[in-house]
Amino acid sequence: MIETAAAYTFAACIVMRGDYLKAGVSTASLYPVEAEKAFRMLAERGVALTEIFVNTHCELKDPYLSEFLAVRSEYGIKVGSVHPFTCGIEPMMLFTAYERRMNDMLDYYKLFFEFMNKLEADYFILHGNKPQNICKDEVYFERFERLQDTASEFGVTVVQENVVRCTSGSLEFMVKMKETLGKKAKFVLDTKQAHRSGHDPADVVKALGDSIVHMHYSDYGKKGDCLKFGDGDYDNLKLFNELKGCGYKGNAVIELYKGSYESADDLADNYRILERFIKENGFGD
Repeated sequence: MIETAAAYTFAACIVMRGDYLKAGVSTASLYPVEAEKAFRMLAERGVALTEIFVNTHCELKDPYLSEFLAVRSEYGIKVGSVHPFTCGIEPMMLFTAYERRMNDMLDYYKLFFEFMNKLEADYFILHGNKPQNICKDEVYFERFERLQDTASEFGVTVVQENVVRCTSGSLEFMVKMKETLGKKAKFVLDTKQAHRSGHDPADVVKALGDSIVHMHYSDYGKKGDCLKFGDGDYDNLKLFNELKGCGYKGNAVIELYKGSYESADDLADNYRILERFIKENGFGD
């Protein structure tokens, strides 16, 4: 386990936070391992918090739901968030003038919200529209609000992710969304996607402030923009000082792609670097 200067920089910013932060790992990092198997692999390796990426419809129900519940019960692993596989069709289903699609998608996402209730998950990740699919900002915000209101009936919060290939790749758009929707606008900061959009993640935090409630974390530097914690050159101290300033109390979920780590053990070890720093400085359980 390599403890780099960048990792220590991250630890330092945790010290400065002065409040609560949890590390986690997304099951998406292990794709194409099936979701319930990835969930078990992380739990077996001591990961205490995860985001489940649901890769297909059948995973919302038995026998897979029962497997998720069994693993959670056996290992005590918490599911903080759920990412749907349907992000590719969200432009067509949520952001066109064909109202029936919107209504059907709201009903369909209720299945995810029920799944989340069973797993006691809080945040539902939305990619949203793409620039190629013309949709006025006002319509986008109205549709997001309807989705948020539907989710709230289940005690779930929809969080808009910043994604370079989506409308949300524009920080200007995200700021307008926050100004229009107020407290109903909630965001997940994806650090790699921020870099790919040409934004410093710290600047995203400055712009969106306490509307950011969740984070997909990967390091950034000369080796790439989707690196293990501590493998990059990015100034994590700056980022987490900004998070501290806006009172961030969310999770730091490591989300990596194949090629960014060597094995599930390597992924879990990287999680433990982050987790240990949090605990050593008095901010963990």
